[in-house]
Amino acid sequence: MKKILFLVCALLISIGVFSQAKFEKREVAFGPDQTLPYQILYPSNMEKGKKYPVILFLHGAGERGSDNEKQLTHGSKLFLDSNNQSTYPAIIIFPQCPANSYWSTVKIDRNTKPTTFVFEYPKEPNWPLAAAVGIVKSLVKEKVADKKRLYIMGLSMGGMGTFEAISRNPKMFAAAAPICGGTDLHFVKKYAKRLPLWVFHGDADAVVPVRHSREAVAALKEAGGNPKYTEYPGVNHNSWDNAFKEPELFSWMFSHKK
Repeated sequence: MKKILFLVCALLISIGVFSQAKFEKREVAFGPDQTLPYQILYPSNMEKGKKYPVILFLHGAGERGSDNEKQLTHGSKLFLDSNNQSTYPAIIIFPQCPANSYWSTVKIDRNTKPTTFVFEYPKEPNWPLAAAVGIVKSLVKEKVADKKRLYIMGLSMGGMGTFEAISRNPKMFAAAAPICGGTDLHFVKKYAKRLPLWVFHGDADAVVPVRHSREAVAALKEAGGNPKYTEYPGVNHNSWDNAFKEPELFSWMFSHKK
């Protein structure tokens, strides 16, 4: 009996009944000597010819050049949850920002106490952000991504990158979730009424002051938007730990479609 059970389980695994989604390591070239590594997670039992939602996940500044290890630790709790995978099958992109690079063009002066952030976007984005957005666009061209269900979220530097990506591509994404970030307020009118946002921050954040999220939310509302805002009392810069535990995060995001 045990032998028969073993053979049955082996057969089920071989045909994909027990298959698990796995990360694939890739890279994309962007200009001379500029290569952006990334990991991509496809839904388990992905159906040929079907178009899937896409989530672009941007990590924080402390995770640059670390081969995705930290961001996968943060994001895997959310994206590898078996319930989320079965209920919300999607393609997840984890680009790896190179060392000494940023997702956002925000000017940061770390010599000041507290650190000063100047949210004034130049004409062109940093190349890692442009390359990351380009990966999403390539999946749309490959006809595996549903262009009406493209989503973006990020934490810290990735939260700033999330704001900048939607500022520069106001018609691209169906929903966005910036965590402990901030934005150039001159751009919010482009997407305030069009794009659903859920903004997260901890009020004890000593790295990126909470006022940047408060100002963004206020500007979005003034421009006619209706953003969700969750501020965690007594929570520091690691507010993503709380955000990833929000039971409605996935259902909220996937409820939106362009």
